[in-house]
Amino acid sequence: MAKIFLLLLLILWLQQHSAECKTLNAICVIIEPIQILNEYCQMGDLIIGAFTTQYNCVFETSSFNESFKMKPLCDLVLKLKNYQHVLTMAFAVKEINENSQILSNVTLGFYIYDTYSSARMTYYNTLKLLSTWKRTIPNYICEEAKKMMALVGGLDSSTSFYMATLTGLHKIPQIAYSVFAPVMNASKFLPFLYRIMPSDAVQYSGIVQLLLHFHWTWVGIIATDNDDGERFVQTLTPLLAHHGICPAIIAKIPTLSHYLNYYELLMHTSPESMLLTSSEVNVFVLHANHRTITCIKWLIYMYDLLEGNKTKSVNKIWIMTAHWDFSSDILQKSFDMMFFHGALSFAIHSKELLGFTHFLQGLHPHSDNNDKFIPIFWQQAFGCSLSGDNGKECTGEEKLGHLPGVLFEMSMTSQSYRIYNAVYLLAYALHEIYKPKPETRAVFNRCHLTFLNLKPWQIHPFLRSITFNNSAGDIVSFNENGELTAGYDILNWVIFPNQSFARVRVGKMDPQDKELIIKTDTITWHSSFNQVQPLSLCNDNCHQGYRRRKKEGKPFCCYDCVPCEDGKISDQMDTDDCFQCPEDQYPNKNKDQCLPKRINFLSFTEPLGVTLIFLTLMLSVITVWVLWIFTIHRNTPIVKANNQDLTYYLLISLLLCFHSSFLFIGKPQTLTCYLRQTTFSIIFSVAISCILAKTVTVVLAFMATKPGSKLKKWVGKRLANFILLGCSLIQAGICFLWLWIFPPFLNFDFHALAEEIVVECKEGSDIMFYCVLGYLSFLAIVSFTVAYFAKKLPDIFNEAKFITFSMLVFCSVWFSFIPSYLSTKGKYMVAVEVFSILASSAGLLGCIFFPKCCIILFQPILNSKDLLIRRK
Repeated sequence: MAKIFLLLLLILWLQQHSAECKTLNAICVIIEPIQILNEYCQMGDLIIGAFTTQYNCVFETSSFNESFKMKPLCDLVLKLKNYQHVLTMAFAVKEINENSQILSNVTLGFYIYDTYSSARMTYYNTLKLLSTWKRTIPNYICEEAKKMMALVGGLDSSTSFYMATLTGLHKIPQIAYSVFAPVMNASKFLPFLYRIMPSDAVQYSGIVQLLLHFHWTWVGIIATDNDDGERFVQTLTPLLAHHGICPAIIAKIPTLSHYLNYYELLMHTSPESMLLTSSEVNVFVLHANHRTITCIKWLIYMYDLLEGNKTKSVNKIWIMTAHWDFSSDILQKSFDMMFFHGALSFAIHSKELLGFTHFLQGLHPHSDNNDKFIPIFWQQAFGCSLSGDNGKECTGEEKLGHLPGVLFEMSMTSQSYRIYNAVYLLAYALHEIYKPKPETRAVFNRCHLTFLNLKPWQIHPFLRSITFNNSAGDIVSFNENGELTAGYDILNWVIFPNQSFARVRVGKMDPQDKELIIKTDTITWHSSFNQVQPLSLCNDNCHQGYRRRKKEGKPFCCYDCVPCEDGKISDQMDTDDCFQCPEDQYPNKNKDQCLPKRINFLSFTEPLGVTLIFLTLMLSVITVWVLWIFTIHRNTPIVKANNQDLTYYLLISLLLCFHSSFLFIGKPQTLTCYLRQTTFSIIFSVAISCILAKTVTVVLAFMATKPGSKLKKWVGKRLANFILLGCSLIQAGICFLWLWIFPPFLNFDFHALAEEIVVECKEGSDIMFYCVLGYLSFLAIVSFTVAYFAKKLPDIFNEAKFITFSMLVFCSVWFSFIPSYLSTKGKYMVAVEVFSILASSAGLLGCIFFPKCCIILFQPILNSKDLLIRRK
């Protein structure tokens, strides 16, 4: 309650003084840089500097009404730091006049006028500059001593434009040191206005790059509710959206006078205060002219005063435009400025000037230098009275260096540095005019540009092309748009509890390529962030392996994080979409990295390949063993029965079938791709043809024994050989046609398996491949059918029933092969085919030859001619 009562008293006091000012016909808004000023106590913006060629410096001040008189020492609310602008101009003029190399035999003088932050006063004082001494009659000047050559000003864009509308009619050069927003078609409408400012596009680009550098995508924008603020918002907002940054809050702050008229809103915490203390936004981009900054201070002060909470309102990161000059007025002298600790601001590149600090140290309120501003400044700054009438008396020994930095700085500010350069620009332009060189002498002779008849418009050609190095070593010149060719510095503001501060240069914005260079490790963040880079996001980042999905009804900076789809990855934070890995790579488990794919083929060294090789060798040995047994017992009836030669052909073809599986194991090559299927199919067709020939031989032999049979001539080796060669040649012809028209080829399949590259032999033509298998199946079915009907023939050595079972095994293996082959991929597809070759070949070997081997080895009594005769 006590805080609220004090706040009410403060507001009523402000309203009372505001009303007094209005009755005095003066513009008096408490938060403006200059408040109640008269002809004796005037100081502040340094809006108009009128340069004349005279020998004595004249400080002229103006009141709002010449007929109105106030007491010399009135109660003022001043922005003391702006007094440095006046001192900078005096310092620059002093340096120029002491340097005979710039303007020899010419002394530079100036006038200081104030605008009271009022359009009416701006126009009034501008008219006074265009008039004769103490008579406001525009374009009527009867004395040469007050002959204005150029102007420097003002503190904001609107003030400079007000002046330019009048001075432009007289073609008087005006150098604006704080006009950040360029004028549309400035060369056409304001051809005599020069901005000693870099291009504003560089600053906007720097703000965007700064936010992107720290990944701040959820920010607030604060600007004054006027034309400048509206232009700032309208320019910055599309740039932010284009680069994926969302303005979470756009606040247009009115001047404090608005709140004084509606202080009830303050008592219930204004909406702007709530916006500034929002916990959702950690970063605010501030259009940091003095009106906006002053109002921000008051809003935060009143919020803290009412709520008693000094933590929520300070944990923000402020990004200030180059308007900002860290300062406070007298009413804000006791404000806690720590909420600006860690702020980042753009500042037009500047350097410290030698001698300026010494110049400030030599100031004294009793010095006789025609400076009528210094007594007022001294009393306000040190809270004393030079006359001793009111309380503490000023001794004159007070030190400017003891003042807090928010009130006055001993080092030159960025704004003062621009004023300094503006004065030197005009001085060097006059230097070029008066410089006694042949080309300049011709101009003198033609135009008679003497001290007395030089016209302001004649300075423009020299001003546009002037380039010089100031005493700090910086190059100063204008570009084709009348803008300063300079970049921006990025400053980090470190605030100390005693209201002092330090500027730390942490980066810069190059004016040529508009590239931001910043040293993140040198930045001091606000203490509430524990020296950890703050985050300002609508929601948490999407980590690698996830992508963003927009939330319905929310800005594009608000999103959900969803995992990447199968086969895709995201290797960066906050990606809008996942992407496929290259063909030879695959996503890892976390879907945040691509790993190289392994080569997939049936290797000799892997367990599966070793197993198949072992089976192949084992079956080959068994086949050789069977062939050896049949060779040794070649004269026995069981070997001679059913065509002995076909038996040998069958065993050799089965041995080759087993060995053909080696073509399928190991890394495929072009030659092996040609030989794989064709070799296997031809050898298998020979084996099946042998079985078919044996079966047909048994049937014909039985039928030929019947009385009167005409089939005796077909019984013998000729028919068997014909069947063997004929059936084998048909398969060989199919394979030859296959190799000729659609040959198999080596292929790398990147997509069959997610983590492997399948090295395979493509058949070239699936139709031809299945034709080969179909022909083998046809031979097997015919052999099975013939053997089935011949299995009960009365022959002791009849092997038809063995052939029946062998064909049944063969057909079962290959009919199950097709679905298994089509359902597998990579090396397992090859393994299925190798296993089918081995299984079907082993079935033929076992079903046909195992019973005979048992008789030959274990029951030799059954392998005798006597048994055959006895049976008959």
